[in-house]
Amino acid sequence: MKILMITMSLFSMISCSHAQVQQDDFIVKSVADGIYVHHGEHLDIDTGYQGDICNISFVVGSKGVAVIDTGGSLKVGQQLQAAIRKVTPLPVLYVINTHVHPDHIYGNAAFLPKNQSEPKPEFVGHEKLGNAMDVRSEQYTKLNERFLHDDAKGSELIKPTLVVKTTLELNLGDRVLVLNAHPLAHTNTDITLIDRKTGTLFAGDLLFIERTPVVEGDIKGLIAEIIKLKNSPAKQVVPGHGPVTQDWVAALGNAERYLSVLLNDVRASIKSNVSMEKTMDTAAESERNQWKLFEIANRRNVNTIYPVLEWE
Repeated sequence: MKILMITMSLFSMISCSHAQVQQDDFIVKSVADGIYVHHGEHLDIDTGYQGDICNISFVVGSKGVAVIDTGGSLKVGQQLQAAIRKVTPLPVLYVINTHVHPDHIYGNAAFLPKNQSEPKPEFVGHEKLGNAMDVRSEQYTKLNERFLHDDAKGSELIKPTLVVKTTLELNLGDRVLVLNAHPLAHTNTDITLIDRKTGTLFAGDLLFIERTPVVEGDIKGLIAEIIKLKNSPAKQVVPGHGPVTQDWVAALGNAERYLSVLLNDVRASIKSNVSMEKTMDTAAESERNQWKLFEIANRRNVNTIYPVLEWE
């Protein structure tokens, strides 16, 4: 088993972007002092889903650890937990879910205590997350069984024990995480958080980089929240999907551009009485070469927003 691929000298310079922890084929990179990120693969949920397609992260403070998203299965969550133990023996104090989508939440169960003597972390999410988990539980269970097979076993939904209504601060000792709940945007359960110490913003799926942005909630709300994020004091951003970036204003601008083009094109099709099926082939076509998984994700986005925009 490949274990720790990081020298003691790199521990003293943990901000080095090349520092990484490897657990089997599960790689976690240090992107700032005490900030670690595992990058999921750009795979579509219908064509290559294996439970590990989003960014999942953890932040190490002097008192303990906060996990940000846990992956799409118990297996991925366990890999993340093992990678954390390669970095620090400190307890996991908080498990934070940025929204309800299954690729971000099903590793939660890996962080439940194995016995009564172990401390239980607080599970943190938007005030609407618990209800959204309940509503989607049956659908998500069937999806996991269909795509993950044996890896779906043990992947139970763990609802928040601590909710974010507007803002919430979590103290890890020498660092504070500031969490913000968002109105309907990517979903109705979106939160973002920033580590004050390093200026690292975890944007969840309000930001996609490289991979085509996904709209489930409200495209107009998503555009509005992306614009607001441009005023963040962040020094770097961890998106829900794609590479960590210090050029995050440009990344937000790219997502805003795609969504705006998509919105305008769908509105134009509706005005011209072009069917949704035909609009799937034409909307945001100018953006095709800018994004991975464009064909399937863009068609889904049209399918989501067209019926809503018909009622504008």
